[in-house]
Amino acid sequence: MTKIKICGLTREQDVDAAVLAGVDAIGFVMYAPSPRAVSIERAAMLAKRLPPFVTPVLLFVNELQANIHKACEAIPTTLLQLHGDDDIETPEFCVSLKRPFMKAARIPVGEETSFDLVKYAERYKDASAILLDTLVTGYGGGGKTFNWNSFNWSQLSTNVSLPLVLSGGLTPANAREGIALVKPWAVDVSSGVESARGIKDSQKIADFVAAVKQADYQESRSPSKSVAF
Repeated sequence: MTKIKICGLTREQDVDAAVLAGVDAIGFVMYAPSPRAVSIERAAMLAKRLPPFVTPVLLFVNELQANIHKACEAIPTTLLQLHGDDDIETPEFCVSLKRPFMKAARIPVGEETSFDLVKYAERYKDASAILLDTLVTGYGGGGKTFNWNSFNWSQLSTNVSLPLVLSGGLTPANAREGIALVKPWAVDVSSGVESARGIKDSQKIADFVAAVKQADYQESRSPSKSVAF
């Protein structure tokens, strides 16, 4: 089943709504210029509301190692999401953090075919997953999709060993399409379930989760899908 992460939460009621809807992970943005940014203290407070098996994820952009370690001390169970520039968040830097991490592959709109996802995954082979996001100003949360049809996903599933997380412009309306085409291990949504930047909408969250579950159901009913027991 496709895992679900809601990112950029800033309020208790939004965390509670996401948990109630049945998500697998909650993302907190630790990048100060973002309208969804929260402090380490605030993220730790919100993370305390998470029940077992709902994973807190801390999103960093080109952050100092010391600040990342400080945040991890406050939220020991966190998974890192490194969303910055590849020449700063190098594979060596990511590994030096000694924490499980996802690395964001920021795919440029209109230039998707020039993005070598196989090579990118090989470079960040120590990541827990590669997050596929759209290259926008502000490092994510722009509500824009890249062209999913630019990639041969069946071929990539053979050549890329890391789990893929589909992000960038997902909404309750297009989640099923994205899952059917990309067949990601997980999906990540932020602006697509908001009423305003940093303010989540509980109904949109519920609708998004329902759309993901419907996509999984349709995939499971497909005659061409093989099931391993």
